[in-house]
Amino acid sequence: MINSSQVKQQAQEIGFHLVGIAAIDNHQDQAVSHLQDWLASGYQADMAWMANPKREDISTYLPEVRSLISLGLNYYTPHQHSQKPEIGKISRYGWGRDYHKVMGKKLKSLSNWLRSHDDSIITRYSVDTAPIQDKVWAQRAGLGWIAKNGNLITRKYGSWVFLGEVLTNLELTPDTSHTSHCGTCTRCLAACPTGAIVQPHVVDANRCIAYHTIENRQPELPENIADNLSGWVAGCDICQDVCPWNQKFAQETDISDFQPYRANIQPQLSELATLDDTEWDQRFRASALRRIKPDMWRRNAHANLNREK
Repeated sequence: MINSSQVKQQAQEIGFHLVGIAAIDNHQDQAVSHLQDWLASGYQADMAWMANPKREDISTYLPEVRSLISLGLNYYTPHQHSQKPEIGKISRYGWGRDYHKVMGKKLKSLSNWLRSHDDSIITRYSVDTAPIQDKVWAQRAGLGWIAKNGNLITRKYGSWVFLGEVLTNLELTPDTSHTSHCGTCTRCLAACPTGAIVQPHVVDANRCIAYHTIENRQPELPENIADNLSGWVAGCDICQDVCPWNQKFAQETDISDFQPYRANIQPQLSELATLDDTEWDQRFRASALRRIKPDMWRRNAHANLNREK
């Protein structure tokens, strides 16, 4: 039967930058109670899917699961955001090709490889498409640790990584859960202009620029958000940009699909403010940014332009 070393070797051959394995058993990291407290505080804002009970027990998603293979892709490129007031800022994760497509193809390849060895092998894979606490499982699998800003930090790439997982009924040898290395650093908390990181490891989406520019469907942004956009129209990288781990260990990805589309590096706010459905469809094909609908792009751009007047 397949062993953990073979799984990791195959994952690397497919092109994954990080791979680790977690067993499906009792964990001592308090992840479930942390999620429950976060939900009880209303920090999920309008993201009702975060309360899916399957998120608390992975066996309800795949009853046969015995091991989880956590996988990561480095997406960092060295391009920098413009500080010109007429230019919008798009989070790095959305600069290139939709990561769901890039990682999904690789996850499918690994899943198929596993099942090709025996008809009894069951697999199921996901990249932001299932009620799975991917960062929790990535820490359990030894890929990195959940930082004070809620992102997963890896020693090799910082937090500029996409995460995905393959669940299987195989009994694989697990890796050791990663320990935290944020220490006493609070740069991410201090840098957040809206105070969204209300305490270490707790992010309130109601105050988060990334949430409001991507998920908030209301016609107007809250005043505290609109007043602090500083050019952001799709996501926000502030808490990642100030992180010492990112400043020291970020390295350019070798995946060409993650290189930025030119229009995403320095988008003109005036163009986004008048974006129509046709232009939106052409501009954001094969892009994770399609989650942001045309009216939201216009809203986000206008909010920035109004603050510049």
